[in-house]
Amino acid sequence: MCGIAGLLERDGAPADAALAVRMAAAMAHRGPDDSGAFADGSVAFAHQRLAVIDVTTGSHQPMTDGDFTIVYNGEVYNFREIAAELRSLGHEFRSTGDTEVVLHAFKQWGADCLKRFDGMFAFAVWNSRERTLFLARDRFGIKPLYYAQPGPRFAFASEI
Repeated sequence: MCGIAGLLERDGAPADAALAVRMAAAMAHRGPDDSGAFADGSVAFAHQRLAVIDVTTGSHQPMTDGDFTIVYNGEVYNFREIAAELRSLGHEFRSTGDTEVVLHAFKQWGADCLKRFDGMFAFAVWNSRERTLFLARDRFGIKPLYYAQPGPRFAFASEI
């Protein structure tokens, strides 16, 4: 299991990246193998990683590809099949893990990518060009995703 955390300042103020890092650090027990952070103006992500499928640094998170950045917790069991389909559509991969497949699937199909996933997951994707944030979790909520909207701030994490 990994831990994800993030903030979106809906009033356009800069996101407190240090706060996102502290949120993720409070979940260090969910992922002792690596940690990472990302900030882009009004959004900040942080991640605590438990390396399972791809244990290399190629699956470090937050992961960015072009205009899209993801923080992800979970496992998509059919990621190899989805990756093969995405390769046939011209996508190239730098890692062998499911995080990058989820990111590319979102880039290709948007929210419809969820229909293709067989697994347990929670993730957030930031589109820096469109300045949009997308969050999702598996249908049964096996991987938790909590959120709060105090004032102009939207916050989310794997734990309360």
